Amino acid sequence: MTKTANTMWGGRFAAGPDAIMEAINASIGFDQRLAAQDIAGSRAHAAMLAAQGIITDKDAEAIREGLLTVLSEIETGEFPFSTALEDIHMNVEARLKEIVGEPAGRLHTARSRNDQVAVDFRLWVRDQCDAVDTALKALIEALIGQAEQGADWVMPGFTHLQTAQPVTWGHHMMAYVEMFARDRSRFADARRRMNLSPLGAAALAGTSFLIDRHATAEALGFDGPMPNSLDAVSDRDFALEFLAASSICAMHMSRLAEELVIWSSAQFRFVKMSDRWSTGSSIMPQKRNPDAAELIRAKIGRIFGANVALMTVMKGLPLTYSKDMQEDKEQVFDAADNLMLAFAALTGMVGDMSAQPENLKIAAASGFSTATDLADWLVRELGLPFRDAHHVTGSLVALAEGKGVDLPDLSLDDIQSVHAEITEAVFEVLGVENSVASRTSFGGTAPSEVRKQIAAWKEHLG
Repeated sequence: MTKTANTMWGGRFAAGPDAIMEAINASIGFDQRLAAQDIAGSRAHAAMLAAQGIITDKDAEAIREGLLTVLSEIETGEFPFSTALEDIHMNVEARLKEIVGEPAGRLHTARSRNDQVAVDFRLWVRDQCDAVDTALKALIEALIGQAEQGADWVMPGFTHLQTAQPVTWGHHMMAYVEMFARDRSRFADARRRMNLSPLGAAALAGTSFLIDRHATAEALGFDGPMPNSLDAVSDRDFALEFLAASSICAMHMSRLAEELVIWSSAQFRFVKMSDRWSTGSSIMPQKRNPDAAELIRAKIGRIFGANVALMTVMKGLPLTYSKDMQEDKEQVFDAADNLMLAFAALTGMVGDMSAQPENLKIAAASGFSTATDLADWLVRELGLPFRDAHHVTGSLVALAEGKGVDLPDLSLDDIQSVHAEITEAVFEVLGVENSVASRTSFGGTAPSEVRKQIAAWKEHLG
């Protein structure tokens, strides 16, 4: 029966259950990315063991030098990773033993792979939060650059993807600045919460050795040790928070990517995408395809998927460690890779794209976009209740539709046929420039307000 099953599995699994077990159990294929963090944790642990008199200074020095050699071999691509040794921890320890001999065996005193992997992974995710913060700042700066250039360029604002009211290009860009700024705060908040060390929790119950967990926490840049050893080895909230923040940020990137796809189309012509971020068609020579934006839009699904996958892994696990948790890293690694790739592409596209002010203005003036300005004028100048003003404006829109023109193109006689008290002064609010200039409420689209927003953000970013 075993032979039949092995034949069905075929290929690399034909050798039998031992090969299958090695393949499913080994994590070195992906957790080798934790090498720098693993070695940092081991160095801090060895130094603490020596300071506490648990190992000799001589052994600690040999371990320190040996770990630096291992790190150098990994960084130069000379390190012989072995699937048989399962994971990064055992690979490093085995190579350390080859280099320094007996002292290597003392490194694992008062430590388990459970707290070792927990600290390695936490350090990696913390580093990734820092990388994301840098990438978000660059994207925000690119958006501010666009906003500053087009603070007074008029464009249509949309609801339901239908023309609603005129806004400015700068205001639209600054909306994304606000979104990505919230993302920065989410990652920063997650980083603060994850910045406690699980090292020293050992397998799950702590250790009888007189270790100093505060010392290792400080050496690794943590705010302190995690106060409960059970929680320390079983917690993956830090990874889930990273994925949750990544998912929200990725959603924002996808929304912007979607707008770039729409705006660069022949039907909109709001922006011209750089050749660096576009491709041609194999059959249609006129095409300029926004492939980078489309790929960002698609890759975001992998980040969402990683979030759901890790939540599903963790949802049924009793305390403390289960082998299921080996499946946490690939999800986070993949999400982080795609998030950083999306940042790089989107920042490049935003920095290189050219808005088309004339096309924006033409679109802003279509679709009766100043209807709300007309209703507001009727309230402000004629004292009409807003609901009555709304009705009058709707009648004027219907009249303009019937004539095949927009509101500013109606004659005064046409307008007065709907409401006799309307004067020629109404035309002052029917132009899109006047419309946006009047929106001076805090956070509004008026160029003066947009420039205030830009100045505030530039000061904040430093």
